[in-house]
Amino acid sequence: MVENQLRARGIKDERVLGAMARVERHLFVDADLKDKAYDDCALPTCEGQTISQPYMVALMTELLELRGDETVLEVGTGSGYQSAVLSLLAAEVYTVERLQGLASRAERRLTDLHYQNIHVIVSDGTLGLEQHAPYDGIIVTAGAPEIPCDYAVQLKMGGRLVIPVGSRHSQVLYQARKTTSGMDKLMSTGCVFVPLIGKDGWA
Repeated sequence: MVENQLRARGIKDERVLGAMARVERHLFVDADLKDKAYDDCALPTCEGQTISQPYMVALMTELLELRGDETVLEVGTGSGYQSAVLSLLAAEVYTVERLQGLASRAERRLTDLHYQNIHVIVSDGTLGLEQHAPYDGIIVTAGAPEIPCDYAVQLKMGGRLVIPVGSRHSQVLYQARKTTSGMDKLMSTGCVFVPLIGKDGWA
């Protein structure tokens, strides 16, 4: 997976590639999908959500530009797979999930796998997570109609936001960097995520 799907497609950050090699994706998918765990595709999980394609996980993580000492906010815990990858690359990971069932399952899984720097919170992720701000990076694993204003407020100066923005069925992945003049946006690639639901997302 790492060599053929990630490195071969342009993922260059060796720390990201190393984290992707260490996190066992088959431990984060349903039992009947374990034989597809390392395929180059997203897979369904509980409650209508998905575990993202490995390449997309690696690309979004690379766009965060992590060095290892950062505090990161993840919006959309899902299975916990992206959280696990982030935990190997940052000092602290706060991950917000709106669905209690998904959050509980992910928290149990991450605890059983001994990930100790991940904090799972049930909340409306479109509002960010003010109590632990500011963040060095924010990663949003659901498609938004536009960038919620709270994300920019909760980023440190120079911090990076990685988010898919567009319609409910098709988005563009952006890296947005907080500067003194606002958010500098860089378009990365087209993508399709489940919708970001909440006050400042989709209804």
